[in-house]
Amino acid sequence: MAALLERSTLGRQPEYIAMSPRIADLPFTTLDQPADRDMGKELDLVLAISPLDIPQHAFSTLPFGSWHFSFLDEANADADWYGYEEVIAGKPSTNLCITVRQAGKRDDEMLAEAEFNTKFSAVRNSDFIKERAVTLVMRELRKLTTTRILTTLPSPATRPPLQPPRLGKLLPYAAKVGRNLFARGRQAVAEKLGIGAPPWVLFVGDGRPEDFDPRTAVLLKPDDDELRADPFLFRHDGEIYVFYEAYTPRNTKAHIAVGRLVGNRLESLGIALKAEHHLSYPFIFRHDDEIFLIPETNKARRLEVWRCVEFPLRWELHATALEGQSSADSALFPFAGKWWLFTNLSEFHAYEDHCSELHLFEVDGPNLTWMKPHRNNPVVIGSTEARNGGRPFEHEGRLYRPSQRNEHGIYGYGLNIMEVEEMDLHTYRERCVRTIEPDFYPGIVACHHMDALGGRYIIDAMFADRADLLR
Repeated sequence: MAALLERSTLGRQPEYIAMSPRIADLPFTTLDQPADRDMGKELDLVLAISPLDIPQHAFSTLPFGSWHFSFLDEANADADWYGYEEVIAGKPSTNLCITVRQAGKRDDEMLAEAEFNTKFSAVRNSDFIKERAVTLVMRELRKLTTTRILTTLPSPATRPPLQPPRLGKLLPYAAKVGRNLFARGRQAVAEKLGIGAPPWVLFVGDGRPEDFDPRTAVLLKPDDDELRADPFLFRHDGEIYVFYEAYTPRNTKAHIAVGRLVGNRLESLGIALKAEHHLSYPFIFRHDDEIFLIPETNKARRLEVWRCVEFPLRWELHATALEGQSSADSALFPFAGKWWLFTNLSEFHAYEDHCSELHLFEVDGPNLTWMKPHRNNPVVIGSTEARNGGRPFEHEGRLYRPSQRNEHGIYGYGLNIMEVEEMDLHTYRERCVRTIEPDFYPGIVACHHMDALGGRYIIDAMFADRADLLR
């Protein structure tokens, strides 16, 4: 009853239509009745999508076994309580995994898993992750279609299925959701009145991207009400410049601003790029004696590359790609003799989220005249590691990718440094070697971006309250 009430007020789950490939394009057969078990002789695998499906062990002898979503363990014929435990317990992220049961193997094996930022409502938490489950399983099906090899992961210790929360937990949970909704409503009103914009700011310090200490960072306190995020450093004619997302409490439609870094001060130079839509993440780089800029332009439904006409304030559109798609926080860079593009794509579903999928392409450079997608895109799934958080960098011949750590219900809560262990158009593997949490300066609650150049680094952070910034 609690889940039905919450779904009627907070749920928003229209029909999901995957962009590519569509489920309808794959050779699926639906098994609805026990009598359909004989059809198993013609199948490669069975994908369980309901807790009421035929028992998995009935198909464990198939070539690729029976696949099972973890959220099916928290549902029955009467209720679905998936997502409640994580919200009630205040867990930073919610796990999703797909397991495989095969004949002759004692335990189920892990096929894939991902972690997602826990939402304030259990129904929204569940709906969002089930959307992402479609992307996860489609990727694994594509892998299997290509290789005909089932590759599993080391399985963690299994936990017993969670039971439905009792009334003693549901009442405090309902009160918590109510407080959250009130706070969100108040925030929306404040933003409309021009007093509630997220107070992101920049910090600068001395150090290398692989081991800098954020506790040594100095706040670049703005002279007016300008708020700043997504900073990138760039050297030109012997001086260091900062390109960043800029907005104000009264106007949250951001533009790209630029300033000159002098010691621990930022001298504002003006607006580098402005558009009818929101701009952020000004990924700037030099190639063949020309300067290029890739801002986030997901509202324009394409990726844009701008070329500098007169540094630093005049730019012209140079190339576009991914027309009709929603891309964010893109990074274009050379590595090992090839040009690569990292970008975070989002499909047009109930939750247009750019934090959960990292896509990889090989490209020809800033002209983007051709793009070759990775065979297993998205190469990273999960909001705790997928979204780019700054410029990829090399150290001792190895490639590293800063990424956002979205958890605790906070966008941009923390920052990871991911070491890319293997990368080509057929394989991709990375691991987290460092996590930076928002504990290096009083009053901040998030930090989600960094860049470094010539022994200096720059990082952004968000204060819980703008009043803390003004102190």
